Amino acid sequence: MLEQIRVVLVGTSHSGNIGSAARAMKVMGLSELVLVEPACEIDGQAIALAAGAADIVENARIVNSLDEAIADCGLVVGSSARSRTLEWPQLNPRECGIQVIQEAASRPVSLLFGRERTGLTNEELQKCHCHVYIPANPEYSSLNLAMAVQTISYEVRMAYLEKETQVFPPVSQPEYPRTEELERFFDHLHEVMEQTQFISNRSGMVMAKLRRLFVRARPEEQELNILRGVLSSVQKSLAGLKK
Repeated sequence: MLEQIRVVLVGTSHSGNIGSAARAMKVMGLSELVLVEPACEIDGQAIALAAGAADIVENARIVNSLDEAIADCGLVVGSSARSRTLEWPQLNPRECGIQVIQEAASRPVSLLFGRERTGLTNEELQKCHCHVYIPANPEYSSLNLAMAVQTISYEVRMAYLEKETQVFPPVSQPEYPRTEELERFFDHLHEVMEQTQFISNRSGMVMAKLRRLFVRARPEEQELNILRGVLSSVQKSLAGLKK
């Protein structure tokens, strides 16, 4: 189950933070690290700060886009250190750990952590199903990257250990679409709304709100296929009107 959980670091600028994050992961039993467009190289400092977790650093997968990192995931959770203009479903670290373990039983899950100074962008956070916020001391809420990874990884492990001791049969999880399938739906929806002149290319907020709507509703795979079918039907009707 823990092998289904990946930690995704986006735009990391200090190699030592990669090593420290890897160490935090390994202590809690996580092993898959993905680096999205890192602004540094994996060097001696990264290996040194990884301590006994150098294997995680050396096996880290480096990708050119966030989409590539999360394409096959059924659940994506983004860490957010501040409130956003457009509210998204939000979990505290304990709730995050529980949901991650529940869903990692049947599909890959990603935990996203952003840049050291600016975190994840709004666009990146909109690719997540939910956000996790660490309720630190408001008078001094300065958490570095490795601390954030350690905190969330700890809650994931605690939820995992609790699930391992349960005597009740596990509850089956719905078949949710992978992230790449959900992104194709959003692209399809945007295309149809432009074709029907419901929105223009400048209507970014409309799409952001629709993303939030569908993420909150969390359609299952078959439901998403139905929605794609409706969109395709609209496009066929539009094509017939043009003839």
